[in-house]
Amino acid sequence: MSKSNDAAKRTLTLERTFNAPISLVWEAWTKPEHIAQWWGPEGMETKVNKHDFRVGGEWEYAMTMPDGNVFIAEGIYTAIVEMERICSTADFKPMTEGVEIQAYFEADGEQTKFTFKCIHATEEYCKQQEEMGFYNGWGSVFNRLADFVVAR
Repeated sequence: MSKSNDAAKRTLTLERTFNAPISLVWEAWTKPEHIAQWWGPEGMETKVNKHDFRVGGEWEYAMTMPDGNVFIAEGIYTAIVEMERICSTADFKPMTEGVEIQAYFEADGEQTKFTFKCIHATEEYCKQQEEMGFYNGWGSVFNRLADFVVAR
């Protein structure tokens, strides 16, 4: 596998506009009791095992699939700018490992413009993850987030 320095070729991006103010969307991303309500694709139950929300802090979520299998999502926060962005290393074992995720938030009146990026080590790994259903999986997660923030 060749390693590309061109991050654009190693990045998958999703953009959404949430019908909720930025403070509410930010809170949904930063409070463990809220994360447990929306993190993971539809049909999964999430338990927050660790949530040390600071640069260098660890996070770990156990996600139970409808068939009872559990997989772990974990990482270390690498950048946090309040109401603007959250960056982290991320492993979603056993499906995706060694990626960086970036969540960007931008206020737009009573709505929030949101951009999510997942950066992979190689172009090949990025393409493989896209073909495995990246957009459907994360799209489902962000549908749950959209429903969660609207219900609040």
